[in-house]
Amino acid sequence: MSRNYKFQNPEGIYFVSFAIVYWLDVFTRNEYKNIVIDSLHFCQREKGMEIFAWCIMTNHIHLIFRSSGTEKPELLLGDFKRFTSNRIVQAIINNPKESRKKWLLQLFGLAASKSSNVKHYQFRRHDNNPIELWSKKVIKEKINYIHNNPVKAGFVFRPEDYVYSSAVDYSGEKGLVENIIVFS
Repeated sequence: MSRNYKFQNPEGIYFVSFAIVYWLDVFTRNEYKNIVIDSLHFCQREKGMEIFAWCIMTNHIHLIFRSSGTEKPELLLGDFKRFTSNRIVQAIINNPKESRKKWLLQLFGLAASKSSNVKHYQFRRHDNNPIELWSKKVIKEKINYIHNNPVKAGFVFRPEDYVYSSAVDYSGEKGLVENIIVFS
């Protein structure tokens, strides 16, 4: 499968999901989720990322975004994913409380050994594809899908109760990521 992102419309709104290799539950620790949040803030401020919806699950991330700046969406997303992957792997390496450190790094190393373009640790799977959201109906369906993910996983009863998601923004409150474009 091609690892190149297929963004046909540079001004489009896109739904993307990316999973951790072997579907490892890395995001059970808040410090790793907070790296993703910090990266989203940076991409909003410095790279022109507009975020419509997001959710961090234990082993994957969902995002609906658009590039409003001069950077192409595939480059914007690639930078975000590369930076966050590297930061999270370093956080795992440097975390003295990480009881799964050796196991996680072994699996990241195993995944890297099977990949032609990764040297040491592969954090994310390469089998994700952006989906351009072409209508209001499809955008709303994907937003609902993202926000209901934690409910289906049994983490919360209501989407807006899950902290690491934009569902709280859609309920009229303020979430962890600033400047969410609430799609109505």
